[in-house]
Amino acid sequence: MREFGYQRAYDVPGALALLDADPEARFLGGGTNLVDLMKSGVERPARLVDLRDLPLDRIETAADGTLHIGATVTNSDLAAHPEVRLRYPALTQAVLAGASGQLRNMATVGGNLLQRTRCGYFTDVARPCNKRSPGTGCPALTGEHHNAAILGASGHCVAVHPSDLAVALAAFDAVVSYETTDGLGELTLADFYLPVGDTPHRETALPPGALITSIALPPAPVAAASRYRKVRERASYAFAIGSVAAALDVEAGVVRDVRLALGAVASRPWRALAAEQVLRGAPADADTFAAAADAELAAASPLEHNGYKVTLVRNLVVAVLTELAEEAAR
Repeated sequence: MREFGYQRAYDVPGALALLDADPEARFLGGGTNLVDLMKSGVERPARLVDLRDLPLDRIETAADGTLHIGATVTNSDLAAHPEVRLRYPALTQAVLAGASGQLRNMATVGGNLLQRTRCGYFTDVARPCNKRSPGTGCPALTGEHHNAAILGASGHCVAVHPSDLAVALAAFDAVVSYETTDGLGELTLADFYLPVGDTPHRETALPPGALITSIALPPAPVAAASRYRKVRERASYAFAIGSVAAALDVEAGVVRDVRLALGAVASRPWRALAAEQVLRGAPADADTFAAAADAELAAASPLEHNGYKVTLVRNLVVAVLTELAEEAAR
């Protein structure tokens, strides 16, 4: 590991000034991903700016019902918050599915959105990787890719985004607020993550030197009937090979509103807009759910060893929507 400096920041302007003064500095939240990448040599910052003392650790509800989640709120506090559990249960379920209790106690919401892929070629500095070293190639295309992307990938990168939390946030139209030395800004989560294209090393639309300050969840009554389901290769804590965040509002057997996002299928959380379009106004039954899943997965381009994901995600979507419809009918 490269020797590095360390400083604590106590307010947002101070944190931004420290990063601005050192182009090789990095912000440190809980460190549950960054420190691992430093150990492996993927990340080599000259200085860490610790954000844990910033006043960004609160969850508040605005007058219009928007839920504002501070960037340094820990995953544990997010999952346990009464408003989150009541209004966005899929969010709580996603966080609890994401890591062990020890990691949740350290990991921050802002850091969770910025965690890097766990693709073995990215984390091994002895191998080429376009995401880590642009222009060196993507050996996963012909090598180990059983957990690679089936949607939105390119010939330059097939890695998947690892966050469970981000999938649930994508389903509920979250908005990311940030600050730079030039002022305030915000990005919808749909715009926050960049398509992989031919620049897989550019993962988000955050401007250079930006600090995430909060995530906002607009009021969404449908989210109260929501669920997050994750499939992984072992029962203990592991990254998803497929996941679904879904919310369903059914009236008189017809889908009135729906939210659907998929995880572990693309370089970013995948909002299933094609599936949602099929579902709205249609009967809340297995045939409709299967047709919606097929509409979304029609664009899938699996590789030789990850085609199982198409079937897995299709079955997962149908199963979760069926459960939500049955609960609505009780």
